[in-house]
This record gives sequence, structure tokens and C-alpha cells, in this order.
Amino acid sequence: MAGQAHHFRQYAPLPIDYAIERYTREVERLYGVLERRLRDREYLAGDYSVADIACIGWIMPHEKQGQHLESFLRLKIWFDTVMARPAVIRGMAVGREQREKNDFAAISGVRGHHSP
Repeated sequence: MAGQAHHFRQYAPLPIDYAIERYTREVERLYGVLERRLRDREYLAGDYSVADIACIGWIMPHEKQGQHLESFLRLKIWFDTVMARPAVIRGMAVGREQREKNDFAAISGVRGHHSP
């Protein structure tokens, strides 16, 4: 769902209001699921696990999904906690320079129609 939100909010050649609204709201709902999951635990499955690793990449570009972590306080704490882990910091450094050089929009020639 986050990928669909990214596509329709940033990369679709023509803005489709229905799709933008639908996927933005669905991502908001899913953030709510994560928020509730984190009600009584620090990490998604209790201890730090592959669940956190699998989800962090989808939460990183939250603004491009039309989301604000300030609306999801537990999720924001989780996000900050995971992003501060030494292995995550090292992992995020891998390929950073290449990602910055090769912005998807520049490669594809597609320009986003909606800013975060």
C-alpha cells in the first residue's frame, strides 16, 4: 500500500485524486495498526526482529506517503529507536551516495505531481 501511495503521490504521470486519496488513507490505517501493535512493546514482535527490519524501509519515506509521524507517537518512538540502532545506521549508509545521485524521478524522467 505504501508503494501505491508513493506511486500515485509522486510518480504517476497524471494525478488521479481517487487513487491518491485511497492509498494515502490506507497507509494511514496501516500506520494505525502499527501504532496499536506498539502499545505494549518496544518492537513490533516484542524483541527486535525481522518484522522491524521489514517495516522500517516503508516508514522512512512517511512524508511521501502523506503521513506525519507526529500523529502516531508510538510509531515515531519506534522509528527513532530503530533508526538509531548501530546496524541500521551502517545499513542505511550502504548505497546512500548512489541513491542520492540516482533519484528515481531523474532516472525515469517522470516528475511527481504532489509534494509531501
